[in-house]
Amino acid sequence: MLSILATTQVPAAAGMGSMLIWLVVLVAFMYFFMIRPQQKEQKKKAAMMAELAVGDTVLTTSGFYGTVINIEDDTIIVEFGSNKNCRIPMQKAAVAAVEHPGDATE
Repeated sequence: MLSILATTQVPAAAGMGSMLIWLVVLVAFMYFFMIRPQQKEQKKKAAMMAELAVGDTVLTTSGFYGTVINIEDDTIIVEFGSNKNCRIPMQKAAVAAVEHPGDATE
């Protein structure tokens, strides 16, 4: 009877170790393929917002191109179109891409 108990407990311990290894592999997989790329994207967007300056051409999240004419704390004023009369205040978070004037000539 003692030998039966000893043999049934050994595979259970080995199974727990195996499950722990798979859990560590799953967490590492989630970190490298989900969390880390999202953090890199957030850092890239924060750097883009920090470099935003008056005169830059921006693409908004709604798909409009415009030129930044004023920057305040969390708000920018963007001028749309060629008539220079369409000026809309919007949040910095609404900017999807920035093109600096010097980038187009290079």
